[in-house]
This record gives sequence, C-alpha cells and structure tokens, in this order.
Amino acid sequence: MPNLLLELFSEEIPARLQGRGADDLAKLVTEALTKGGLTVGATRTLFGPRRIVFIADDVPAHSAATVEERKGPRTSAPAKALEGFVKAAGLNSIDEAQVVKDPKGDYYLARSEKPGRAAADIIAEAVPEIIRKFPWPKSMRWGNGRLRWIRPLHSILCLFDDKPVAFEVDGIKSGDITYGHRFLSGENATQPKVVKVARISDYADALMHAKVVVAGEHRAKAILEGAHTAASDAGLALVEDHGLLAENAGLVEWPVVLSGQFEESFLDVPEEILMTSMKAHQKCFSLRSAKTGKLANRFILVSNLEAVDGGKAIVAGNERVIRARLSDAKFFWENDRKRPLEGLTALLGQVTFHEKLGTQLERVERIKALARELAPIVGANPDDAERAAHLAKADLMSETVGEFPELQGIIGRYIALAQGEKPAVADAIAEHYKPQGPSDAVPTNPVAVAVALADKVDMLVGFWAIDEKPTGSKDPFALRRAALGVIRIVLENGLRLAIFPTIRLHYFLLQRERESEGHLRRAEALLRDFSDISETKEFNQLFERQLAKAEFPSSLLDRLNKAQFGASDLLAFFADRLKVYLRDQGERHDLIDAVFALPGQDDLLMVVRRVEALGRFLETDDGKSLLALVRRALNILRIEEKKDARAFDGEPAAKLLKEKEEKALASAVKAVGKDVRAALATEDFEAAMAALAKLRAPVDAFFDKVTVNADAADIRENRLTLLAQIRALTLDIADFSKIEG
Repeated sequence: MPNLLLELFSEEIPARLQGRGADDLAKLVTEALTKGGLTVGATRTLFGPRRIVFIADDVPAHSAATVEERKGPRTSAPAKALEGFVKAAGLNSIDEAQVVKDPKGDYYLARSEKPGRAAADIIAEAVPEIIRKFPWPKSMRWGNGRLRWIRPLHSILCLFDDKPVAFEVDGIKSGDITYGHRFLSGENATQPKVVKVARISDYADALMHAKVVVAGEHRAKAILEGAHTAASDAGLALVEDHGLLAENAGLVEWPVVLSGQFEESFLDVPEEILMTSMKAHQKCFSLRSAKTGKLANRFILVSNLEAVDGGKAIVAGNERVIRARLSDAKFFWENDRKRPLEGLTALLGQVTFHEKLGTQLERVERIKALARELAPIVGANPDDAERAAHLAKADLMSETVGEFPELQGIIGRYIALAQGEKPAVADAIAEHYKPQGPSDAVPTNPVAVAVALADKVDMLVGFWAIDEKPTGSKDPFALRRAALGVIRIVLENGLRLAIFPTIRLHYFLLQRERESEGHLRRAEALLRDFSDISETKEFNQLFERQLAKAEFPSSLLDRLNKAQFGASDLLAFFADRLKVYLRDQGERHDLIDAVFALPGQDDLLMVVRRVEALGRFLETDDGKSLLALVRRALNILRIEEKKDARAFDGEPAAKLLKEKEEKALASAVKAVGKDVRAALATEDFEAAMAALAKLRAPVDAFFDKVTVNADAADIRENRLTLLAQIRALTLDIADFSKIEG
C-alpha cells in the first residue's frame, strides 16, 4: 500500500520543542486519517532545526464505502414529524425511506450509502486544518498573514504514493520540494538548495546530498563520535551530557565537531561553575584529563558549518565568548566566597517563599527544627543536621546562583568548605536537594539525609496545609517529585521512619495561629506520646478527654484536628506515590493497597518488605490456593454479616464444633495465629507467610466437607465466627479482600 510523507519547513525551531512538535504532528495526522476512514501502518517522525516530518506506511489509496442508517418516526406520526425526518435524512420524500415492521409499531428507516474517498483528498482536507490549529506552546504571526506557527513557515512537502498532494495554507502551496542546508547546499551563502523529492524512499538521501542530516538520532551519533575522537586526539576524556547532546543535535543540520581552549588560570574556579557556564552560554562540552580526571582547559563545540579554514575562525570566536563568560563567572565566585554564609542566610528574610508560608528564612527555621528531630532516626549528629539546615539555602542569595540557578547547593558547599564548616555539613548543603529526578542518586551521608528529608517533608506539609495539592496533571510545586524523593531516600538507605507522626507534628507546628506556650507544649507532648494513633475517631476521643483535663481552648483542638486530617490525607498521597514507585519496580499495586489498608502502616520500609514478602507468597501454589479460599470466606462473611446486620467476632464455642474438619480448622487457626504473631513481632514476614500457608489444607477440607449455613442457628453462627477468625488472622498480614484474583 502507499506511503505518506509530510514535511513542514520553517525558520529555526527551538531545540526543546522539535521532538514534541513532531510527536504532535504524528498524533494529529494519524487521528485525522483514521477519522477519514483510512488505516495507518507503521509511523515515524523526523525533526531538526528547520523541519518536523511525519511518515506513515501502508495507507490505503481509498477509504471504504459506508452505509449510514437513520431511524425515523412511527409511520403513524404527524405530518410535521415526517417532514422533519425527510429534511434531516436528506431525502426527497418519505417514499424514499424504508418501513420497518416492529411489534410496537412500524417506523421509517433512511439508509444512505457514502462512497469511499481518495486518500489524497482526505489528506488535502485534513492537513491545512491541522497546521492552522497546531498546538505549539508559543506561536507567532509574520507579515500580513493570519497563520500562527512556532517560527515563520516557508514550505510544505506532502507526498502520497510518491505523488504531490495539492493544498494551500495561508498562501503556502504544498508540493514535492524542500530545501537543503541554509549555507552549505546552495550556490551562494544566502540561497539554500531546492530539493525535489521524487520518491518518499529517497527523501533522507536527497537531503543528505543537500548537507542536511534529517534524523535527529543520526546527528546526535555523529556529534558524540566526533566529540570522543577530538577528545581522544588531545589525550583527554569527554564529559558526556545527554541533555546537551540532544540540544546540539537540535541546533545543527550538518554537525561539525571542533575543539577550543581557555586560559588555565580559570581552573582555580570550581569546575561546576566552568562547566555550567560553557554549557549554558555556548552549548559546549567539557573535557577532563584522561589520567587525573581533573577538568581540562579545553572544550568541544558543535558547528553547523564546514568552513574553508577548517573552523579556525569559528573556534576563535567561541574562545573569545567563553573567555568573557568565564571571567564573569570567576568574578561572581570570588565575590561570593568572601561573603559569610551566615550573612547570606539572613538575607533570606527578604525573599518570600510563598505568601501563605512566609519567607525563605522562616522556611529555613522549620527545616532546622525538623532536621534536628529526624537526625537521631537517620543516624546523624543533631547539631550538624541543624547547622547544615541553617546554611542549606544561603547560596540562593549568592551572585553565582543568581547567574546559574542549577548550581544551588553546590555553591553553598564550596563556600562552606572555604569557611571551615565540617565536611558533612558542607556535603549536606549540596546534597539536600537530591534526588531531583528518577535517575538522580539519593543522599547517603546521614546529615544530608536528615536535611533532605526535612526539606521535602516541609515542602509537602506546607502546601498541604494551604490546600495547594497536585491535581490531575498539574503539579506546579513538584510535590509528586518531593514525595517520591522521601520514599527513595527512606527505602534506598534502609531507614525505619514512621512518617505519619512526623508529618502530623510538623503540620501542627506549621499552623501559625497564636496560642499560649504552655498549651502548645502540652499539645506537642501529646502528639509525641500518642504517635501511634492514626485513626481520626480515636484521635478526637483522646483529645476530647485531654481537653477536659488540660482545658485546651477550642482553637487549639481545631489545630490538632486539622493536623490529624491533613497528615492522614498526606499519608494517602505517599501511598499513591509508593504504588507508582513499586509498580515501576515490578510490584503489584493491589498488594500495596492490601498492606496500607492495615492500621498504622506508615513505616515505608516495612510496608515495602511486607509487600515483597506477600508477593512472593502469592506466587507459590500454597499462596494462590489460600488466597482463593480466604476470598471465599470473606465473601461468605460479607453476605451473612450484611444479612444479619452484625459482625461475627469472638471465639467459636468448642462444644458447637461438630465435624472433624471444623475442629481441625479451629485448632489450626489457633496454632497458626500464634506462629504468625511471633513472626510479625520480629518483622519476619517470610516466616509469617510460611505459617499462614499451613491453613491451606484445613481451610480446603472445611469448605469441602462442612456446610457453613447450617440449619441450626447456633451452629451456623459458630461456623461464621470461625471464618471471622481466619479474616482476623489474615488481617495481621494484609487485607486479602483488596488483593486481585
């Protein structure tokens, strides 16, 4: 079947938007073809600085004919109704409609056949509308035209079955031509070569002859190979940067790799500053010594030109710019290292973090208190954790971070070391932002762990307290990333952290209403003493009693209740993020639900270990069979408890156990319960699962030989109570009702 090629050629498209634009083009054209009755085979996209391209294979030459049916009114309907039907169905008269026999009354049916359409016609109709409504994040108009595009659109290449598809968009006519490299392909430097594409299969080769590498991955490969070769020739090693590589591939059509250098005196500046400056301002790659690993005073640049002088003038121009940029960076750094971090921290009081959450300095004070609280849990020195938290945000007020925001934390570390702070404190300043993405490592230094957790917990609790939670795809404050960061830090460091009391206490202290110090201290003590209470009802009952004893004001009780509800809601958010994390690790989300359904499950490490043990157990024959049997017991209990409007709790009466199978099951439940509880007491989840597996045979025999709903009411109740004991026993491990299939 025929293929389709669509190229939209324009002025330079920002590198970061090229891939997205090509994907949107593919999505919109595919949807339009499908809507027009055309199937689409394999599709692919190409993109570069001046074009986005969509190619589709195996598109039929015509859409299939269709038959549409429109049901009309009853044959006995009034004339007005019949007239309306005739008009709506496009008939000349009611006689053209069919009469359909129906027991409830005959009715009219209009049938119309729509012939198939040529694919070229469907394409010519769909593409102009797609171009006019294309979803660029930002677009512009030019000249006197009305078309909006990311940059001025110059030409449209559209071939179907190797033949041009004719249409027009704002004066731009489609055809079978495109253009080569802006400077290298034409007879002069101002007129690129016109490339006529005779066949879709020749498209990439035709552009290659016009000095355009049309596939982004091919440009990236050429850049990377050229950069490694240039580095090796100089006895150096390339500092690979996939983001910078992709950006350079999006800036050039014909990549030419060149090498330059800068003065060695700049190497006195921290290497992160030099590398960031060269990357941000000139899109240049850094190089290191292959022997020592130290940053070299050389760089790799990517040009879009093959110059007659071999690139000497291009390199010299880049060296001049880099020299100026590095001079600026060195000036900022030398100024910053002279300024005490304490003074920079004080300046944070002039910066608003959020209008409802105070200044950056107020946030630092909260992080300090929380970091000190968390320090013993993560094995850090509390004084060091508090000190690191105090200085963690100071470099936000530095000139270097003002110029290069991505260096926040790193600059603070260098200044801290220069001013004599402990290495652990300095490292924590740099690492407390981690992890900043799924591929970023988590901090492992205990002081950094304490500050990183405090920073992220304060962020989450703060925005929860002012009801600025993520909604749908919107997460302007990156709270999902913060929660995932907490999860990864806890799990990858093997930390035992009860998250619920931590976030509840911080939530309580974050609320800014004024209370007497005595009341606040007693309320805070209660939160610490009753850290295992996670049920709102119990919490409220407790504080109602304490209110009577301590005569807490109603405003304070309201704060405590808000902290309880807010922390419970935030814990549910952590559970959702943990599901995403574990699902990416191959674990089942229903097992996480089953474990989180148990009360008090806020120790993330233990939740994960319990989930993993449960998953392994359910992969065994014993686990699969026991799950089916337990679910059967739960279904019976659900039905009968609803029918009787009561729960069958308590101990079954031994004298009412009539059959040997129910006696054996009652005995097994007692023995297994003892073993399960002993295993759980030592957090040996594997042993708990192994003990639970011993129920398989007696439960199976019970259901095979015993009728639960016996005629005798007392025996029926006793047997339901026995099943309830199985439910209670499994609830020590997980809520089996939430486990799928």
